[in-house]
Amino acid sequence: MSQETADTELKARHRAMWASGDYPRIAQELVAPLAPVLVEATGIAAGQRVLDVGAGTGNAAVQAARRGADVVASDLTPELLAVGEQAARAEDLRLSWRVADAEALPFADGEFDAVISSIGVMFAPHHQTAADELVRVCRPGGTIGILSWTPAGFVGEMFATMKPYAPTPPAGVLPPPMWGSPDHVADLFGDRVEILEARTGVLPVTVFATAESFRDYFKQCYGPTIGVYRALADDPDRVAALDHDLAELARAHQEPDGSMGWEYLVLTARRT
Repeated sequence: MSQETADTELKARHRAMWASGDYPRIAQELVAPLAPVLVEATGIAAGQRVLDVGAGTGNAAVQAARRGADVVASDLTPELLAVGEQAARAEDLRLSWRVADAEALPFADGEFDAVISSIGVMFAPHHQTAADELVRVCRPGGTIGILSWTPAGFVGEMFATMKPYAPTPPAGVLPPPMWGSPDHVADLFGDRVEILEARTGVLPVTVFATAESFRDYFKQCYGPTIGVYRALADDPDRVAALDHDLAELARAHQEPDGSMGWEYLVLTARRT
């Protein structure tokens, strides 16, 4: 199999993974508060041309549009974009919605004043290629803003917990939470940008009364978790073991009232 064919198949699997479950529910119920954090940190202003990469249902894109920016929301999964477009229309917000691969963006060099991604580009399989595209489409002097789950935070630990149960990724595919490491992102961008800020924050999560309710919610709604369980469909012992491990992970992070804090990194940079 050629590398091009392998990459095409990998992207098709990613697209199907994010279309499975109910990510729009997660976007609305859990991670919506991240969008204003990123847009504020990036300094999005009226009249700017803004690209949201890995936009999903468009939480960050919509937040930028509310500020009067001219926004393009791009994502590999059209099903997610369709949900966001419908919500934006109900709010009478005008955005462009484009199906696009973060590793091969269909935009001109330097087309945007700001390029943002909220827990989106981190899931592109080839980190360097995706970072190169973020830099390419941002104009010199423009701003890049990335918000990602950290490796040591709850979601990073969730991916580490699922890793032993998941199929071995193709060569060159790196773990998504690496985008939550400032050093890793700085290495990806190199001297093409000036890092303006890299700080961590915590997303409060209060919707899960028990560790088991967290696990079952993610089994039902979250594409990466669904994909791991599907790979274990013929091995009930392994399914039971992953059930146990995910519940124990949540239990270790929950306060007595069930609340959790999920750590993220928000990093902003200026294109040189």
